[in-house]
Amino acid sequence: MLTPAGRRGRHARLPPPDVPAPEAPDPEAPDPDATVPDSDAQPSGRRNRSWRQLMLVVVAAIVLMLLIKAFVVQVYRIPSSSMEDTLLTGDRVLVNKLIYHVRGIARGDIVVFSGDGSWGTTTGEPDPSPPGNPLLRAGYDVLADIGVYSTQTYYIKRVIGLPGDHVVCCVNGRVTVNGVPLDETSYLFPGASPSMKSFDVIVPPGRLWVMGDNRAISDDSRKHMSDGFPAMGTVPENEVAGRAFMIIWPPSQIGDLPIPATFQQAALHADAAAAAAAAVPVAVPAAGAAALLGVPVLALRLVRARRGRPRGCAGARR
Repeated sequence: MLTPAGRRGRHARLPPPDVPAPEAPDPEAPDPDATVPDSDAQPSGRRNRSWRQLMLVVVAAIVLMLLIKAFVVQVYRIPSSSMEDTLLTGDRVLVNKLIYHVRGIARGDIVVFSGDGSWGTTTGEPDPSPPGNPLLRAGYDVLADIGVYSTQTYYIKRVIGLPGDHVVCCVNGRVTVNGVPLDETSYLFPGASPSMKSFDVIVPPGRLWVMGDNRAISDDSRKHMSDGFPAMGTVPENEVAGRAFMIIWPPSQIGDLPIPATFQQAALHADAAAAAAAAVPVAVPAAGAAALLGVPVLALRLVRARRGRPRGCAGARR
């Protein structure tokens, strides 16, 4: 029996329905199994890093400040009027602690120095003793070295005489150093005389003769000489903390503290120049001439040595 075209028998199978092909995974789609980070974790970590960095900066700044105070420069407050009108009570000055490692103390310098080995405290009593406990003493020494805390008494005066200088007052109304009169009008308190007290001192080795600019009220080397202090009232060079070179407070007083012109007199430095010239050995020029004459001889020997050396040996390695 024929069947119409397109018709199938009773047991013919129906075609399977259309099944869509599986889609390729999207590489940018989020992984459903991936864990989602806590939204507060990252800001918290950043805050912790920021605090650590801030603490490092603060610690580094403190260490740098302490090192500067210990070895370079430190601020001191003027407690009295003994240096008027150059320095007024309450002024803050910068003191260079490094300069005397580069050059020597000069006449006319304004110096800060400890009372150890000279004047002691302002009351005449000795400075308090450091702690007996070794650990506390070590901590005290560190704090004293960096200028944070100290039981020592410090003074500020102007250097008039160096070791070996002959300082006299008064000759024709002036202080003289090694016979050279000083014109002190630029820094003495207005109307003040160089000194109401006469003195004639040869400064001992390693010590300094210092005076305040307000001579009428300054307890300086003159007073300590008459009070029976050691070495005629002079102070040890090794107790000098540094040179005051600038006023930084108050704003109306800001300015530098140069050495007055009177201390630049050639006559004051003539003896030092003569001593330096006398200290130069006579054999030094001869040695220098011999060295200069030896240069051509050495060069000639090097040329001869190069000419006599086989060319293939230069720079050879085994």
